[in-house]
Amino acid sequence: MSERHDSLDMLGATLGLPEQFDDARRAAVEVARQADGLPAGDEIDAVVVVGMGGSGIGGDVLAAIGADTAACPIVVSKDYTLPAFAGPRTLVIGASFSGNTEETLEAISGAEAAGAPWVAVTAGGQLGERAAAAGRPVFPVDGTIPMPRAGIAAVSVPPIVLLEQLGLLPGASGQLDAASAQLHARRDALVADDREVVRLAAHIDRTMPLVYGGGPIGEVAAVRWKNQINENAKAPAFAHSVPELMHNEICGFGQHGDMTRQVFSLIELRHSGEHAQVERRFQLLRPLLDEVVHDRFVIEAQGEGPLAQLFDLVLYGDLWSLHVAFHEGVDPGPIPVLIDLKAALARS
Repeated sequence: MSERHDSLDMLGATLGLPEQFDDARRAAVEVARQADGLPAGDEIDAVVVVGMGGSGIGGDVLAAIGADTAACPIVVSKDYTLPAFAGPRTLVIGASFSGNTEETLEAISGAEAAGAPWVAVTAGGQLGERAAAAGRPVFPVDGTIPMPRAGIAAVSVPPIVLLEQLGLLPGASGQLDAASAQLHARRDALVADDREVVRLAAHIDRTMPLVYGGGPIGEVAAVRWKNQINENAKAPAFAHSVPELMHNEICGFGQHGDMTRQVFSLIELRHSGEHAQVERRFQLLRPLLDEVVHDRFVIEAQGEGPLAQLFDLVLYGDLWSLHVAFHEGVDPGPIPVLIDLKAALARS
């Protein structure tokens, strides 16, 4: 393994995810209890979460665990605009770690124009200032977290707490309890013995991961793994979901197997909440791809319930992406290309 570089202590932040989860929950419960000006749950027809990157993934988590239990639709918007239906009966959650994400700020302006009630999930910045000025609730994000992508619990837990408080996400407290317990258990196990995740990082070798997950939980986990490889290891990766990929992407392996075997490794993220036919499709997928990828790995989620299993996969994948970076001698923290892009946008 190359010499380890971790200038922002991303490893420490990742191993601190269980405490981040618990702290975010305590803070969110206090804000939700004291929040003024929010409509009652029966006055909300839809929830829209706006946010980008490591902040916006909190919306993906919320939508995934609410897919089967939420009392209203949950829509995630990663853009400058809100869906056309947004109005006074739409609750808008604006998530921005820095508080200065331009897409999120513009979407919040759209919420105000539409008369939609909104709340902020942020460490401050312009979003925090606007929320304070408008008398909107602010769910605080710990600004000492080194990068937004290291703050997934800080941006995911507050919307869950808020929707349960409004009666729109029944049973969320039990899921939060189970997720916290699983995060602590998985972290402690990985600290005691991380050989499995280190081996996975090494076995990927310099191939590009194809990360496949099943259903809403698996899809969010797969996208998270992809994004973490992109930002931590500064390497390409791709994500897709079962069953959707079996209607399109699977066709793309009809040619060039001699090349794809050299450049792609397949990672299956599995969980106990998969539809029976999703499980069957994974079984059918294997013989189709085993001959056209470098290797195939299966990661089984642990924990009780969808939120626990999702965060179990998140923690495992986050740590894996760091070890991929360390294996290649890459510092996972800094992301200069994103800084350059933001500077270029500011100049235009």
